[in-house]
Amino acid sequence: MENKKEPYKVILQAGTGEIEEKKSRFIASVMPVQTEEEALGYIEAMRKQYWDARHNCYAYVIGEKAQLVRFSDDGEPSGTAGKPILEVLLGAEVRNVVVVVTRYFGGTLLGTGGLVRAYTQAAQAGINASDVRTMRYGTLLEITTDYNGIGKIQYIMGLKNIIIEDAVYTDVVSFKVKIPYEEEEAVRKEVIEATAGRAKIEKIENLYYIG
Repeated sequence: MENKKEPYKVILQAGTGEIEEKKSRFIASVMPVQTEEEALGYIEAMRKQYWDARHNCYAYVIGEKAQLVRFSDDGEPSGTAGKPILEVLLGAEVRNVVVVVTRYFGGTLLGTGGLVRAYTQAAQAGINASDVRTMRYGTLLEITTDYNGIGKIQYIMGLKNIIIEDAVYTDVVSFKVKIPYEEEEAVRKEVIEATAGRAKIEKIENLYYIG
């Protein structure tokens, strides 16, 4: 058994959220990224898009264990913008993502507490507007069975909400499944028992996948 690796969340489809606080507009732009270079490129693009805004504050988290985190207040009082955005990302367990919150000043000072609240709510609105999915660690298996076994295996996979992929029908049936690591041994046992040992199960690799 592999060392336990915890699930984490990623953005499948980016979204944009917006709130208004005392006539200041806060626009949260979300983007999935794989590297710091991509994150910085997106931040620069948002600065160009919202060139007339007072502030473009941001935070990003890279790596499944949040190995790299960065944030910026972009001229707002220290700790009132970038850190709250980052806390939203870490609290939601979202990884490989950058969020830029653009502020158009409405003429009324919000104070430090008001700023923290506004940037937090804007970042949450951006995440809520995005398609967030869970990445699970597991095993990619290839299962080969005769036609008598396919219905039994489909039943097992259906009960566990495991999707059968890449099915090939020849004189036998071969397909792939991605199984959470904590369920692998149980699934192997059930498949072998259901097919009276006739099914062949081959491990292809361990991987993170959208589960």
